Amino acid sequence: MAILIDETTRIIVQGFTGKIGSFHAQDMINYGSNVVGGITPGKGGQTHLGLPVFNTVKEAVREVGAEASIIFVPPAFAADSIMEAADAGIKYCVAITDGIPTQDMMTVKNFLRRFPVEQRMILTGPNCAGTISPGRAMLGIMPGHIYMQGNVGIVGRSGTLGYEAADQMKRLGIGISTSVGIGGDPINGSSHRDILEKFEADPETKVVVMIGEIGGPQEVEAGIFAKKHMSKPVVAYIAGLTAPEGRRMGHAGAIISSAGESAAEKVAVLKELGVTICPTPAAMGETVAKVLAGM
Repeated sequence: MAILIDETTRIIVQGFTGKIGSFHAQDMINYGSNVVGGITPGKGGQTHLGLPVFNTVKEAVREVGAEASIIFVPPAFAADSIMEAADAGIKYCVAITDGIPTQDMMTVKNFLRRFPVEQRMILTGPNCAGTISPGRAMLGIMPGHIYMQGNVGIVGRSGTLGYEAADQMKRLGIGISTSVGIGGDPINGSSHRDILEKFEADPETKVVVMIGEIGGPQEVEAGIFAKKHMSKPVVAYIAGLTAPEGRRMGHAGAIISSAGESAAEKVAVLKELGVTICPTPAAMGETVAKVLAGM
């Protein structure tokens, strides 16, 4: 099985007829994802890329049974699009959009909490690369050809480092069960811990790679969860070992604001929690290979 998406997942694209939405929708279709339509308000009833266009997500859920959504909506309107998806009954939403105001994401988080846990939409992002289950489905903007199907899960804040990890492992003959980008913003839909829990429940995943960076407590919280609740080994790479205190990196959430948020501090805590640390980004593949060889 795969977590979050598979070849049967009925996907819609919000921001479908725009240049970016069109480009990546076609890429997902070419990969084999089950894209069943898209949303562009005011263009309902038309077709695009040979698929129906709807004015609202509720229409797409009703007419084509949409289950998952991907957001290519400009930042000023993206939060409303996420909440529209949740209100319509979408089960999983990937927010690709970068630059959504933090206040808007606070509104989104509060909105999602109104739903009972069992009915609450799972959100990853914003500012993420998306999710891919190699050979099954892609709900994102990643280069699908670098992912080989296998039994290693990836969860990361950095899309680029996720690509690097997948490519290194492919070169070593190691495949991926699912790779999930959670995004680099200060407030995101799902944390490392949330995705680790799903990987622990997935019988196909044998090892999990967690890619983190400076700023925020997410990686340590995930390490604590892994120590207490996971039977599967976790390998972690934490970007930003050389970043000076107070320096903002590429992601909006990557800034050290309190004790325990630097890369060195996170690495030290994760080691104590039994997580295998990858020392450099160039060593992600070989570190996973060593862990697999020792199982």
